[in-house]
Amino acid sequence: MMINLKMPDGSNREVAEGTTVEQVAREISPRLAKAAACGMLNQQLVDLSHELQEDGEFAIITQDSPEGLNVLRHTTAHIMAQAVLRLWPEAKLAIGPTIDQGFYYDFDLGGHSLAPEDLGKIEKEMSRIIKENLPIQRKELGSDEARELFSKMGADYKLELLADLVDDPSVYTQGDFIDLCRGPHLPSTGKVKAFKLLSAAGAYWRGDSKREMLQRIYGTAFAKKSQLEEHLVRLEEAKKRDHNKLGRELGLFTTVDSVGQGLPLLMPKGAKVIQILQRFVEDEEEKRGYLYTKTPLMAKKELYEISGHWQHYKDGMFIIGDENTDDEVLALRPMTCPFQFQIYKSKLRSYRDLPLRYAETSTLFRNESSGEMHGLIRVRQFTISEGHLMCTSDQLDEEFRGVVDLINYMMESLGLKDDIWYRFSKWDPDNREKYIDNPEAWEYTQKQMKQILDNLDLEYEEAIGEAAFYGPKLDIQARNVHGKEDTIITVQIDFSLPERFDLTYIDKDNTSKRPIIIHRTSIGCYERTLAMLIEKYAGAFPTWLAPIQAKILPIAQVHKDYAEQITKFLKAAGVRVELDSRNEKIGYKIREAQMQKIPYMLIIGDNEVESQSLAVRSRKEGDLGAMEKADFMQRIVQEIAERAR
Repeated sequence: MMINLKMPDGSNREVAEGTTVEQVAREISPRLAKAAACGMLNQQLVDLSHELQEDGEFAIITQDSPEGLNVLRHTTAHIMAQAVLRLWPEAKLAIGPTIDQGFYYDFDLGGHSLAPEDLGKIEKEMSRIIKENLPIQRKELGSDEARELFSKMGADYKLELLADLVDDPSVYTQGDFIDLCRGPHLPSTGKVKAFKLLSAAGAYWRGDSKREMLQRIYGTAFAKKSQLEEHLVRLEEAKKRDHNKLGRELGLFTTVDSVGQGLPLLMPKGAKVIQILQRFVEDEEEKRGYLYTKTPLMAKKELYEISGHWQHYKDGMFIIGDENTDDEVLALRPMTCPFQFQIYKSKLRSYRDLPLRYAETSTLFRNESSGEMHGLIRVRQFTISEGHLMCTSDQLDEEFRGVVDLINYMMESLGLKDDIWYRFSKWDPDNREKYIDNPEAWEYTQKQMKQILDNLDLEYEEAIGEAAFYGPKLDIQARNVHGKEDTIITVQIDFSLPERFDLTYIDKDNTSKRPIIIHRTSIGCYERTLAMLIEKYAGAFPTWLAPIQAKILPIAQVHKDYAEQITKFLKAAGVRVELDSRNEKIGYKIREAQMQKIPYMLIIGDNEVESQSLAVRSRKEGDLGAMEKADFMQRIVQEIAERAR
């Protein structure tokens, strides 16, 4: 019996029933078959050994495609797990998924703690397994059969995963190795050509800090060795730009165990950059009609019950007091909106008052899990450029457009515009307990937002299940140097809270109506933005953002008086300048200033004192030679004013 396959180019191909995906690939092209990772049948990935039984849409997925890379990396994760079991037979396997740019596998190694040299041992054993070219075979089991199998193996973590499965499970074998997995995989271990283990870390089982601490090994794999080598070069460059490392080296921030995880300490230089950003944002927002508020850092739980945060976000909040007593229970604020709504309600509002734009430089608190926190990117206390716009339905399009224009202006000014993209985050109707349960309002509001986004000609992707609990949002996304994606800015249309807080205004016809609310940030979390800027510029901030814009370096102590005059001269013009009057060699001072990534070095020697000039050295352009004081001041002041990058 023949079956009909519709190919990606629209053509049809007839093959005999029972033909494998790999055989079809060979018929199309031996070269394609060699590069194949798996097949795509009716939008489902299947192994190359999968036998075709019915008509459908069909495609060959190659190893260098995104889907094929995932299959390659998942196969490599299994090879790594097999190698670990060969080296530590008592090890227990947990999970081993693919991630952006690679894969990981979690292990319970009993009393053994992984050392750096262990990664090399595992890689050698993986190379042996690849050389053995073991066939990789899929088998579907009944639930009882699978439980019996993994019980005999003492695979406690796999048994727990089996308990959560609805459908009958499948397993994959390669030699004497067997693992619970839905697949697909490459047909044999010998198909893996280029891999590298990158690091090891601790990880809680299922991300629960109350569960077992496992050991996680990260790795990556590519279809070609040249692609792997390019990736490793990029990783080395990422390490140089990693804000967690560079921010400490440059004296921008630090962390201390006794202070707590996710609570970074901004040092004077880091605090200065944040101050510059805040003043820039606040000045620009006021130009655009925002009114500034200042509200408490905490409130009674009753406020959060009205907003819905207590019901939908309580686990992410820091609670003060005991709910089981009659004492007053407070919570540190995770966001500012309920507070600004109370300001809106402080008097009767008219349509003439709208749009009303509130902004606040808000310190917020969120109880992030320990596994999620990282440097300045994800912390427990942070400061955000928060704002809420109350408007009529007729004003919504223009106000939303104004918010997006402000965000784009901020990103352009910081040099981050080319590094961001947009995501339209929608609710998940199959997970209603996560959201305000009002399907009609969700559909209506999402339709409104989509129309606005389309009118803005924004290129965006859609994401189901990423909305706020009270409304859809536009997320501005970015990646750190390690490829981890984060939301840095959000804009939300809120259909729920105006009603929950009973927000109203008197319209032209003298009737009471509810405003529409836009929640937004303009630059996002300042700490996260600082992290992005460190990584974007590798610590070499543009002059307008640099905590120290010029460093004055007298060659000898006899030049100190003139150096002090120059320091006062530039400070009077608003330049952030630092004098290095230490009794050190000038070469040492210059190298140190270069390591600190100072935009300008002003070297003062006999010639400069005599001519009342400056010897200017630029971080970017090198030695600029002698320059008049007034000329240098004009240059740097203009550079700062123009926010030149």
